[in-house]
Amino acid sequence: MQLIKPTPAHKEKALAYRQAHFDIGETQIQGDNGLDESKTYEDWLAHLALIEAGKHEIYLPSSTYFAIINEDILGIVDIRHHLNDFLLKSGGHIGYSVHPQHRRKGHATQILRLALAKCKEMSIEKALVTCDKENTGSMKTILNNRGVLENEHVDDKGQVTLRYWINV
Repeated sequence: MQLIKPTPAHKEKALAYRQAHFDIGETQIQGDNGLDESKTYEDWLAHLALIEAGKHEIYLPSSTYFAIINEDILGIVDIRHHLNDFLLKSGGHIGYSVHPQHRRKGHATQILRLALAKCKEMSIEKALVTCDKENTGSMKTILNNRGVLENEHVDDKGQVTLRYWINV
């Protein structure tokens, strides 16, 4: 598996990845940096370019990658270059998802491991990775990557987010 930045050549497989999530009722895809809501793939690529360059008016700089094996997109990961107050409480440095057909096969653990290597390249020494308290799969993924639970954050809607730090 390798992490590869999205390009126009990935369009068909990226849209199929998005549709696979929609087909099982998931309308929000973690770590996709807006693929789930973009009108076109080309709009999404332009959105990513602005964000990575630090020129987006709302989003902090981040880098988005596809997790690819044999040209198939198994997952997607977004690495935020630094944190603001919101991300420090409930978003973290890394957001990721796995294709619904490829879950529970260890791919999320590998995707997070590769994302942590990218963090190291970005001089992020300690990465914050969060998950919903009910998401036991993501919790195991984080623990498999040496995540240390700092605390739980409860938002104004009562949703509990577990906050883990990983030494990169």
